[in-house]
Order: sequence, then structure tokens, then C-alpha cells
Amino acid sequence: MAKVKKRGKISKNDSRRNKKKTSVLVTEKIEYVDWKDVNLLRRFVSERSKIRARRVSGNNAQQQKMVADAIKVAREMALIPYASRVTSQRGGRGDRGDRGDRGDRGDRGGRADGAPPRPQSPPPGAEDEVGEEAISNEEAVAAVEGVTMNAADEGSE
Repeated sequence: MAKVKKRGKISKNDSRRNKKKTSVLVTEKIEYVDWKDVNLLRRFVSERSKIRARRVSGNNAQQQKMVADAIKVAREMALIPYASRVTSQRGGRGDRGDRGDRGDRGDRGGRADGAPPRPQSPPPGAEDEVGEEAISNEEAVAAVEGVTMNAADEGSE
């Protein structure tokens, strides 16, 4: 019987999988990750203050656990920020003067200033109240003008 060769494409990713990243802890021969060593811990934190994954940092599971615990303690002690403020805006949208693939959305009402629309009629049930007269804003202000709200004024009267 003849040997049957496996047919299939050789993936480009096969050569990438064999390359293992070495950890900073191994190269610098660090056995214990101290939470006070901020310069070391910043190597394992992204610019947005996220803990880097094992596949990125090259740590094994035990090293990653030590690094994560040290970063959490350093954050608690305010040596490392929980989150850093991002100053740049996200890109990707660009100017959609032609509205892209979604077409024109038409007029969305006169809300360019962002204010919510004002209701044109009174709320339901407001007309059903009997015995109460509607007073204007000026009449309400005139009725309240003589009233003071200080507790010291109340005792002197």
C-alpha cells in the first residue's frame, strides 16, 4: 500500500504559532512581583490602564496571576490609575455628507440646539380639575413676594 499524503493548504499562521513570546519577568529574572514596583507594573498595563493579556505579555498563568494581583493592589494604593483619560477622539466615521450607504434620513425636526420639543397642549387630566382657576406667572410671583424663607425672620414676627 502506498502512503497517502494529507491534502490541504498550509496555513500562514502555523509559522506564527511556533514563536513564543518570552516574559519580561523571565528575561529580568524576577521571581516576586512587588506591588510597589510601579515601573515594572506599567509594562503590563496598556495606555488605557487595562491589564495586558497573557498572549501579549508572554506570562504564564502563575506569573499573570501575580502581576494582576500586584496591579490591583497598586491601584488600590493609588500608585497606578484605574483608568486614564483619553484625549483623542475616536476616528473611523469621517464626514458623512453623502450619508454613506444608508441614504438620506430626511428632516428630524427642529432640534439643532438639542432642546426637547415643548408640548402644545396641557397634560391629560389638567382640564378635569374643578374649582381651581388658572393664574398667570406674574400673579403667582406677586402672591409670594411678601413671604420670606429665613428661619430667623419667622421668629421675629
